[in-house]
Amino acid sequence: MKKVMVCGCGAQGSTICRRLDEEPNIEEVVCADYNLAAAEAVCKLMKKGTPKQVNAANVDEIAKAAEGCELIVNVMPLEFGVNVMNAALQIKACYQDLSACENVVEGYPEYDTWLEGIKYMYTEYGRKFAENGTTAIIGTGSAPGVMCVMARKAVNELDECDTIACMVYEGTRTKRFIPFFWSPEVALCDMEEDAYAFENCKQIRTKPFSRPIKRNWPECGREVTLVEHAHDEPVYIGFNREKYFKGCKNAYFKYGGTGIEFSEGLYKAGLLHHTPEEFDGHEIVPFDWVLKHIPTPPKDPEVIKAIIDEGIVEDNGAFVCEAYGKKNGKDVMVDLHVSSPGLKEAYERAKMTGEMYLTGQGAFLYTKLLVNDMVPQKGLISSDMLDDEQVEQYIAWANALGITYNIDIKEGAVWEE
Repeated sequence: MKKVMVCGCGAQGSTICRRLDEEPNIEEVVCADYNLAAAEAVCKLMKKGTPKQVNAANVDEIAKAAEGCELIVNVMPLEFGVNVMNAALQIKACYQDLSACENVVEGYPEYDTWLEGIKYMYTEYGRKFAENGTTAIIGTGSAPGVMCVMARKAVNELDECDTIACMVYEGTRTKRFIPFFWSPEVALCDMEEDAYAFENCKQIRTKPFSRPIKRNWPECGREVTLVEHAHDEPVYIGFNREKYFKGCKNAYFKYGGTGIEFSEGLYKAGLLHHTPEEFDGHEIVPFDWVLKHIPTPPKDPEVIKAIIDEGIVEDNGAFVCEAYGKKNGKDVMVDLHVSSPGLKEAYERAKMTGEMYLTGQGAFLYTKLLVNDMVPQKGLISSDMLDDEQVEQYIAWANALGITYNIDIKEGAVWEE
């Protein structure tokens, strides 16, 4: 591939743009955003960048901006994903999404729409991309994305799998108020939504902030609590349990740390819902009102440096996959921990935040597979559906970036919630 468009130039999109700029076979990176200044800002850090203003609510406008591109990377809010995906189909380009689109299907109860949309993407959108002779990969950030690759790596240590627990604890706190180092809109939407779990071979929904578990991981330095949170991993694992996860019967995503602690009170106070309310004679949407007051995540190197200089209160976290099952007839738990630079180290290495380093670069490694023609699969796959060779290549590239892992296999361990 020679020409790629990245649709969305926020913290993660700008990271992907900058990394694409370093790929020797790439001749042009179209940096597209509704805010032209955001696209121009990232292009100033690049040699091959072309800024374009794009309204992602208009499929034809996206397609026109992407003319001549062989890949569109979507880093837009979820509601625009289906438009970007349809634009990729229109110009017969490959497609990559850091998450998975909303609004893909109609006619289902709202509670089930996203889940049915995933099925529809696997089947109908998969068929459309295959007919074009192109590839689409969804769920390609850090979680899902890096986590899905690591879940595959962990499960490959087992003969059969019973339970997979994907867990993330984010402990970065700065003196400057920054509750989220990625999109606050996406973060708060996830916080408000009922979570997904795969339990006893069935997709189920659970309440956000419920079913807490505790872990005492060395990288956190203390006991931490993780709770249910709406994420893709249990859904993907459930759909792909037989082929890629050795018959896994249960899959969970647990989340803890700064963002959870900030959001739980907002959720309990009823400030994360989208239903309009009357307040002092004015109609407001609580979610929108809260979002208006959340600072945008830093992406400009000068701003990141200023935040670090002002002071880091705490900079730790954990990114863990526990896979439970049988190995040589014994109950075992594969305990896989990912290490990645924190805020200060990420800035020193790449002028990024820790979130940009893991999520943006984790996403870019899927882009790198695509632009180097290393994904022969045609149709639509999720990030857990790479073959074993692709998994190992991804991990090797991640290791070169300082995104590493270690595995400990513990006998006699069974999942307990």
